[in-house]
Amino acid sequence: MKALHMLAFILVVVGGVNWGLWGLMNLNLVNLLFSSMPGVERLLYIFVGLSAVYLAATHMNDCKTCSKK
Repeated sequence: MKALHMLAFILVVVGGVNWGLWGLMNLNLVNLLFSSMPGVERLLYIFVGLSAVYLAATHMNDCKTCSKK
């Protein structure tokens, strides 16, 4: 489960950086890197979204700060 958590975390960071770049400079880094492979680009967006849902659902169990009583 640790590997899944780390992969989800990395994908959420990638998504956050991409949104930040888009908001600051109107630059979509994922599109820039994978525009020649639209299937891969779309799959990456799907994985980023699923990772966010996974982290939101498991956050209370994994977070040392939030799970303290």
